[in-house]
Amino acid sequence: MIPDLPEGFPTGELTLHGRVLPASNATFVGEVDGVRVVYKPIAGERPLWDFPDGTLAAREVAAYAVSEALGWDVVPPTVLREGPHGPGMVQLWRDEVPDASPVDIVGEGEVPPGYRHVFDGLDAHDRAVSLVHEDSDPLRRMALFDVVVNNADRKGGHVLPMPDGHRHGVDHGLTFHVEHKLRTVLWGFVGEPISPDEADGLRRLAAALDGALGAVLSGLLVDDEVATTVRRVARLLAAGEFPGPASSAYPVIPWPPF
Repeated sequence: MIPDLPEGFPTGELTLHGRVLPASNATFVGEVDGVRVVYKPIAGERPLWDFPDGTLAAREVAAYAVSEALGWDVVPPTVLREGPHGPGMVQLWRDEVPDASPVDIVGEGEVPPGYRHVFDGLDAHDRAVSLVHEDSDPLRRMALFDVVVNNADRKGGHVLPMPDGHRHGVDHGLTFHVEHKLRTVLWGFVGEPISPDEADGLRRLAAALDGALGAVLSGLLVDDEVATTVRRVARLLAAGEFPGPASSAYPVIPWPPF
């Protein structure tokens, strides 16, 4: 099943303005009908040892579909379409607040008010530092979303602060693997109860996976990946709390974290 085009999504010719550097995969900024977009062609995806070749764009679209089913607007509108370098992912651009830092590096132990501590380490100059992130509802929802889609690459730079206080998540190509691969900088809520509103979103998602969303994901992912997503949602609802890292033997923070 092909996902429906998001309401109001531009459909005209995609014109490119430049390439985003550095980026692991070919990433371009362009324009469709006067609307700024990000374009990642499938032909520009770097082969990975643990994800099938040529599947990252579809995973980005699947992540948007899950975001919509949750009703949390985590992922900006994202589609698969043709572009100057062939088919790929096209996502509406979001202008972030330049001085906001939903995820940050501070001096060790110097956690600002309204932030959660994630881990301590050393920076490039061997100074003791702490990684922190906002203690906010948008980041709570994003952290749960990452568990659901099994996000293997939630870097700090993938959290976009919006002027109204909302936070968007981007770069969801490394998602939906059947093996546990959750790597994220948003570990500050571990062990906390899932709120009633958050549980309602997860129940909406579970119902959608049993219907139209399940059909959409089956056109973007393999069957085992869809089935594993269903199980992750069920486990989250049954546990009723934010999970912690599954194993200390597996990297749980993406590298680099920004």
